[in-house]
Amino acid sequence: MKLTTILAVVGCALGLVMSEAATAQSADDWQFHTIIYGYFPTLGGTTTFPQTGAGTDVSVDADKILKSLKFAFMGQLDASKGRWGVTTDVVYVNLGNGKTNTRDIDIGGTQIPADASAHIDLNVKGWVWTLAGTYQAVNDPQTPLQILAGARLLDIKQDLNWQLSGNIGAIPLPGRQGSLNAKLNNWDAVVGLRGRLAFGSNREWFIPYYVDVGTGESDLTWQAIGGIGYAFKWGDIIAAWRYLDYNLKSGSDIQSINFNGPAIGIGLRW
Repeated sequence: MKLTTILAVVGCALGLVMSEAATAQSADDWQFHTIIYGYFPTLGGTTTFPQTGAGTDVSVDADKILKSLKFAFMGQLDASKGRWGVTTDVVYVNLGNGKTNTRDIDIGGTQIPADASAHIDLNVKGWVWTLAGTYQAVNDPQTPLQILAGARLLDIKQDLNWQLSGNIGAIPLPGRQGSLNAKLNNWDAVVGLRGRLAFGSNREWFIPYYVDVGTGESDLTWQAIGGIGYAFKWGDIIAAWRYLDYNLKSGSDIQSINFNGPAIGIGLRW
């Protein structure tokens, strides 16, 4: 699916949302909800770092290298009028780690010899941004449910530094050490559902959930969020788990990537 087609579909969907919201009953005021999260993900996936010139491609599995979270941020903003609305969600991650005496690296599609090892430094920085229109399909305060349609951007960069030691005579000189990077700027159309299940004497406790699936410049992307929260008059406190997965097109430097981990957030309504 071409990027222009994806954006056209999203533009039509958001245009419909805003048109319907504008014609909603005048008694309905705009309502806003924002959530700021601390996010603590691990990162998995496979990347092939392309060499330039006569060099050899280098591949690593991120989940075997990355152990250290430097910084992560996750935020959400919703605006609604009547049953129609708009939502945006942003995730920023910065992860990195060094690993010594490891064989978790492929040079030219082949793992390094059994009597060789590597020192590897891998750093990953990136943004995930979702923008979608929403429709309140179920308006029951105890079990509200929204349908959403929009687009998601994955903008990510991975930097790899490596140096081999031991029996490396069979490995060409350009593959024995080096520094490479891989970048990806990827748009997909997504559709999904989100809602909550309230319980307790005053429905102050709730289980939030979210799921979406999409495609476009990716073969497939999907994510799921679930957790537990407590509602106050001013907003919510939420603990959740978020998993986001990408299966990229054949030939992409980054073949797959996923974010997986807990989040703790505070929500405000006005």
